[in-house]
Parts: sequence; structure tokens; C-alpha cells
Amino acid sequence: MIRPAITLRRKRMIVDVDTQRDFFLASGAKCIRNHRRVLVNIRRVMAWSRLKNVRMVSTVQGYDPSDREHPYCVKGTYGQEKISYTMRERNIRFAADGCTDLPRDIFKDYDQVILQKRCVDPCDEPRADRILSELAINDFIVFGAVAEDSVKATVLGLLARKKHVTVLTDATGSHDKAAAEIAFRQMEAKGAKLSDTKSLFGSTHLRLVGTCECDRCQGKVTKTSVA
Repeated sequence: MIRPAITLRRKRMIVDVDTQRDFFLASGAKCIRNHRRVLVNIRRVMAWSRLKNVRMVSTVQGYDPSDREHPYCVKGTYGQEKISYTMRERNIRFAADGCTDLPRDIFKDYDQVILQKRCVDPCDEPRADRILSELAINDFIVFGAVAEDSVKATVLGLLARKKHVTVLTDATGSHDKAAAEIAFRQMEAKGAKLSDTKSLFGSTHLRLVGTCECDRCQGKVTKTSVA
């Protein structure tokens, strides 16, 4: 039996979608475009979430090594792991096992709930669907990857559950710029608010992403040298 609705006496919740190394590092199996800029903005969001003690729900994709359709985010690999600064110290992780069990007051003991999924849409996983549906909070901030699939599916799922959703477009990665723009328009048309990190959190001194080893992320490539 599913226990009563999960309670949380806070105004906002962050939903961090698939911020994994295969999507955000230049060496990853499916790296997004313009990953440096997106990572800088994700780092800003995470710094704000720690400062304000805002709770998080995070999703991670995980596929079996035998799954030829998904040669990325393979379970147990370096690429499947989350970017280091998207992890909160007090976190709890749940496998994608078809179960729905969750402690009723989970956010009293943890700042971050990490939900593994075997698909793009978190609402296709029973436990993820339950927590997104039953959280007694209506204001969600969403970012991550990828805009045209997982992020869009997550946002539309929240909107279908009558939640207020803000999408941080500059902290959301994509593989196809045109497809991402269409996805953002679709989310906005359904009721999501599109915003950016500066509008919500102010300016920042951060310039380096602190995790990717490529020359651009290490500040060794300038706009002049690229041209």
C-alpha cells in the first residue's frame, strides 16, 4: 500500500535531470553541445541550493551493458555517474526496480533524493512517478539534460500534475539546438515558465566548470583562438 503524500514545508524544489558525466563532459559518450556554459550555470544553481538549503529530486539514467540501443550511461561506468557538484552531502539513492516505497518524511533526513531510471521519462518509473506526484509542494525549478527528451518529459509530467514549473534554459543542455528550441516552446505552451540563472540567482564570478578536463572548460581556449 502506498503511504500518504510526502510532505515538505518548503516553497521550492529543484529537479535535477540526468546531470551525468556522459552528457556533460567532453569525453562523455553523448556530450551535449556548449557544455562549458551549461556546466557553469549548473554550478551556480547548486551553490544557491546549498546556500538556501533547497531540497532536490535528481534523476539518473542507467542502462545494462547488453543494451545496444543505449551505449551511454551504462550502469557501473564512469560516464553514468553524476557530476560531482550536483551531489548534496545528505543524499539517498533508489534503484529503478519497479517499486514505489519511499519514507514519508524523507526530506527531513535528506537534502537530495536520487532516482535511477531505465528510460527518458521519469514518470515511467513507479517510484519517480510517485514522488513527483505526491510531493506536497507546487513550485519546481528544472534543469539538466537533455532539453529535447528527458527535460521536456519531466517538465510536461510535472505540469500534468498541476505543478508550477520554471525551466532554467541556460542550465539545460541539448544535442540539437533547433529541437531544443521547439521543446522549450512546447513546455512554455503547456504552462512552464522559461528563465535563466542570472534572473533568478543574480550574477556570479564563476567562470570555470571545475569538472571537465577539456581545454575549453579549463580556460585554455579563448573565443579569439576558436575563430
